[in-house]
Amino acid sequence: MAIEEGKDPVPVTRTRGISVRLLLVFLMFLVLCVLFSFISLSTFRRFSFDSVAGVVKPSLEPCIGESSGLDQWIRPPSNLMHTMSDEELFWRATLVPKIRKYPFDRNPKIAFMFLSKGPLPLAPLWERYFKGHEGRFSIYVHSLPSYNEEFPPTSVFYKRHIPSKVAEWGRMSMCDAERRLLANALLDFSNEWFILLSESCIPIYNFSTTVNYITGSKYSFLGAFDDTGPYGRGRYNESMAPEVNLSDWRKGSQWFEIDRRLAINIVEDTIYHPKFEAFCRPHCYVDEHYFPTMLTIRAPNLLANRSITWVDWSRGGSHPATFGKGDITVEFFKKVRESKTCEYNGRNTTLCFLFARKFAPSSLEPLLQLAPKVLGL
Repeated sequence: MAIEEGKDPVPVTRTRGISVRLLLVFLMFLVLCVLFSFISLSTFRRFSFDSVAGVVKPSLEPCIGESSGLDQWIRPPSNLMHTMSDEELFWRATLVPKIRKYPFDRNPKIAFMFLSKGPLPLAPLWERYFKGHEGRFSIYVHSLPSYNEEFPPTSVFYKRHIPSKVAEWGRMSMCDAERRLLANALLDFSNEWFILLSESCIPIYNFSTTVNYITGSKYSFLGAFDDTGPYGRGRYNESMAPEVNLSDWRKGSQWFEIDRRLAINIVEDTIYHPKFEAFCRPHCYVDEHYFPTMLTIRAPNLLANRSITWVDWSRGGSHPATFGKGDITVEFFKKVRESKTCEYNGRNTTLCFLFARKFAPSSLEPLLQLAPKVLGL
């Protein structure tokens, strides 16, 4: 035990001495490193900061400019083929400013929304209709997803197609397509009025007449009448109550013109859409009942309760008459224009329709020939 106790102090003392020396050397080295780094950093800042800042500054300026202006919020999308889902699109389209007065110069426009299977065979007639009125209208086209547009850059229809899905006649997918058109049009704050048309529609008056009629009206033009027969109330399903009662049930034409407020009401709807999707199935044609019923419940005082698109149901059947090359005459247009007396802002008038359908592709040639005389195009 005595020998073991005598051996321990010697190595322990030497180890402590060495450790202290190493610690001092390390501290001195650390101080020198810090001092050298400080001198280097000061030199770099003195001689290089200005040039480095000059390079960095321009790269930041565009970012600051893009995020600070109002223009990015009010500018319409430059590319209609976005990647938003319907849920994202409808949410974005229904963001509504609470302050009614716009803090910028707003030029209200009419959105012309074409619901089509594919081509627009009557596009040349519409080109004449819109010519000279740039800045007063917007165009949106919903076609089958498989269709590729073939319009030249000079056309008003060039790159005006929106992301689409298959729309089946008489089913909710047709109403969803119409809501999709409205939602995309709502992304442009300048669009104040919205007209739904098909590829077989034509104008029966010139653009100026249309604008004056639409903008001067106190009401939106959507048919919503109470049909007590089997093709009206007979399509009602009691399972739709209490959201939709039989007394609320309305029927109307698919083709409408509405203002921005009603367009938002349609796109934002999550109450009535599920009911119609579940309980209004063939032979309950949802495109004839969904919008007329919903808007009758939500905003009946804003509806003129009629359509401004003329159709001929006199031949019977589930589809209106289609007109071809041999039908297009001056007398035909006179008949369409004077076919009805209606009410406009509380006064009787014979100017009840601004558009007409259905017209076959073969009608294009005579329509273009008569356009200068009959339509003023």
